[in-house]
Amino acid sequence: MLANILSGAVLGIDAYPVEVEVDVAQGLPQFATVGLPEGAVKESKDRVKSAIKNSGYEFPVRRITVNLAPADIRKDAPSLDLPMAIAILTATGAVDSKAQRYLFMGELSLDGRIKAVRGCLAVTVAAQQWDVAGIILPAENAAEGAVVNGPPVYAAENLAQVVSFLNGEVEIAASVQAGMTPVDYPMQGDDYAEVRGQQHVKRALEVAAAGGHNMLMVGPPGSGKTMLARRLPTILPQLSFDEALETTKIHSVAGLLNKSDALVVQRPFRSPHHTISDAGLIGGGSIPRPGEVSLAHNGVLFLDELPEFKKNVLEMLRQPLEDGEVFICRAAQSLTFPASFMLVAAMNPCPCGYLGDNAHECTCTPPQLQRYRNRLSGPLLDRIDLHVDVPRICHEELADKRDAESSAAIRQRVEQARQRQKERLAQCGIHANAQMQARHIRTFCPVDEAGSKLLALVTDRLGFSARTYSRILKVARTIADLDGAEGIRESHLAEAIQYRGLDRGLG
Repeated sequence: MLANILSGAVLGIDAYPVEVEVDVAQGLPQFATVGLPEGAVKESKDRVKSAIKNSGYEFPVRRITVNLAPADIRKDAPSLDLPMAIAILTATGAVDSKAQRYLFMGELSLDGRIKAVRGCLAVTVAAQQWDVAGIILPAENAAEGAVVNGPPVYAAENLAQVVSFLNGEVEIAASVQAGMTPVDYPMQGDDYAEVRGQQHVKRALEVAAAGGHNMLMVGPPGSGKTMLARRLPTILPQLSFDEALETTKIHSVAGLLNKSDALVVQRPFRSPHHTISDAGLIGGGSIPRPGEVSLAHNGVLFLDELPEFKKNVLEMLRQPLEDGEVFICRAAQSLTFPASFMLVAAMNPCPCGYLGDNAHECTCTPPQLQRYRNRLSGPLLDRIDLHVDVPRICHEELADKRDAESSAAIRQRVEQARQRQKERLAQCGIHANAQMQARHIRTFCPVDEAGSKLLALVTDRLGFSARTYSRILKVARTIADLDGAEGIRESHLAEAIQYRGLDRGLG
């Protein structure tokens, strides 16, 4: 007796079909699983056997062989429990053969309950191209799986319910979530209206948000660097449906999608601790998983106390900052994870934190300061577009009772600037100034005569690198977009140069 049930597994953040083939034959009782099963899949036989028995069905005392095709890809996901159980029951005749037209995912408890699994959205997206009559998922994953328009998604609570549904004994209503968009949800988060002072830092954050630029804030403890950074997602443009779908896939694969959220509708804000490992930040592992840079895709990666991170970990940021992707290479496979994010970092000006602070005396020696600054390499700082000084707030600003400009008002200007960039860069396959390459800069960043003289003067005097020169032009282009200007003027360049604080000897 042979049965073939379809399931899906995730490789990177994309899914591929897995055929669960079961042969129940005469012979000594045995349960063998082939097709490169690993970890949780090897243990599936015990969960499947108990779940079938405890759901009121007879488990065949025969020679059972389960093949997971394709057999050349390792599989380590408990989501194959449910399709294995259905395949065994189909092979023994307990389930109607129409089960072979459906796709199944789910981890089984010993009593037959179906638990939530990772990566359901990736599978349902891929299943749009597969010939299936429907997709049966754990109840906790059904809303997530039904986000896309595709085969109907059915929420299952336990194995007995699935068997009864396949045999036509009960009906399960299809989950309906398709058609929802991030615009349907209000923007959430703290508001810049609550922040006192730091107007020039808010302006820099607005410029960074408008162009998708990376930013570094340098200031003493308590000056508000973290508070300002955490509000950045509230002024970023709303996610498009495609961006939300890709972001949700990543969080689903990583197992971080909230049960109540079918779709990630707010731009991610990730803030890992400085003790994070290189695999935790970039991604990897024996079975590669997305790291923090991928979890921040389409959002913000905030690194507080930047010099406290291990230098080798920080240097690994250089490639994703340039390419917007992470390449994980292993002996058995190579994977690509998306990693298009805004890097926002914060640091003290010196080890004690009070260099340049009028209220406190800095106790650091020149060698200590040099060692502290050397933790950040020149190539990494070159990839950060804006370096901004964040001074201590005076009492007068703290005591001001008036609300500052709201995040909604700032976001409106940011969205207008982004729309100008989107229209200008549409034919180039990019959508933000920060993504421009050298050929785009030559085309879209014309500078007037006064601006050219200013740029030549500061470039020679301060010794800017070619990458710094390009980033000044990109930031100036964003400032011009916020200003509604067609070309880059001298004032736009002057403001962009002010945002290269560390190159100018900030602190």
